[in-house]
Amino acid sequence: MEAMKIKNLYDLTQTQAASLLEKAEYPWEVLSEIGAFIKELGETLPEEEYEKRGENIWVARSAKVAPTASLNGPVIIGKNTEVRHCAFIRGNALVGEGCVVGNSTELKNVILFNNVQVPHYNYVGDSILGYKSHMGAGSITSNVKSDKTLVVLHTEDGDIATGLKKFGAMVGDYVEVGCNSVLNPGTVIGRHSNIYPLSMVRGFIPSNSIYKKQGEIAEKR
Repeated sequence: MEAMKIKNLYDLTQTQAASLLEKAEYPWEVLSEIGAFIKELGETLPEEEYEKRGENIWVARSAKVAPTASLNGPVIIGKNTEVRHCAFIRGNALVGEGCVVGNSTELKNVILFNNVQVPHYNYVGDSILGYKSHMGAGSITSNVKSDKTLVVLHTEDGDIATGLKKFGAMVGDYVEVGCNSVLNPGTVIGRHSNIYPLSMVRGFIPSNSIYKKQGEIAEKR
């Protein structure tokens, strides 16, 4: 459990959501509060740095947003971030500075720390992606179980009942997720870990690991 705490997954100096995350012990505990937090934070953003483009939509003036992208509030797009052609931001999305939200990528109820890249055909829902994490083309977070029951987080020390129906992935700083991988509901990935392409990931992956397949996780050297 200690390894899955916010303090061990994320550098809170690299997000505007620091004050929200500081209130919790585990990252999934704040998922239900993201939308309200964005509305509150948005009203405090300086007009010389952020433009309000609609109801509860704030976009940094230095950000590049393609005219074909769809932005639905509450949403904040950070400084020097690029939102590319046909990106679909459904709401409750706090996107940090220097991020890339790519073509046909969909975001919903998420926090993206600074310098996160979700650049090609990604779905990220009910998830938090840490500083400089990267999702390869086609990789997604699956946020609802097929039987619609509440998400349980599986660890070596036992199962953790989250009480949540929707819980995608808590991805630590500097994590690399390989192309066409699926992060199943209730996935937590520690800092500096790599996920092989075409992986099906579930449960907790320790920091500094290389995930090859279920049951085969190597420690980085």
